[in-house]
Amino acid sequence: MTQLQNIPVKKIDGTDARLADYRGKVMLVVNVASKCGLTPQYAGLEKLYQGRQAQGLEVLGFPANNFMGQEPGSDAEIKDFCSTTYDVHFPLFSKISVKGVDQHPLYAALTGVQPKAVGAEPFRENMKRYGIDAPDNGEVMWNFEKFLVGRNGEVVGRFAPDVTAEDPRLVAAIEAELAKKA
Repeated sequence: MTQLQNIPVKKIDGTDARLADYRGKVMLVVNVASKCGLTPQYAGLEKLYQGRQAQGLEVLGFPANNFMGQEPGSDAEIKDFCSTTYDVHFPLFSKISVKGVDQHPLYAALTGVQPKAVGAEPFRENMKRYGIDAPDNGEVMWNFEKFLVGRNGEVVGRFAPDVTAEDPRLVAAIEAELAKKA
């Protein structure tokens, strides 16, 4: 079991969990937010989850309020929003910080082993057009950044926030991991 899998997290209902609970699965770890221009990605993530869960894919949503206050709600409010607005069934976790001095250990580990995201440069340029400073030091750039964790618990990919669940680059990476045996 990898160090990543041992990091304690809390499910959105407050119960204790670890990524080890998903041992042998391919995990797509996503920092999510309810009031972001990228929030409609919930629909694609749910469709991806429904279509590939039987093959061993888990989409794990980690709400975070690190970007312009776009996830202000409580865990209960977030859970209700996801359920009623996007009919989300993939696992959601308690709100955490994905960057900064209060960064959750999970995201410290993820960004530490996978500092570069596929599609990062175009996203950075887009952020600059909006007058937003884009980090270039491996920090999570924005809501809906995605980390792909293989069945063996190792981080095998990272994708920029605007790389959607339907993007061929992400789909190919997921399919490659799903094809591997645990």
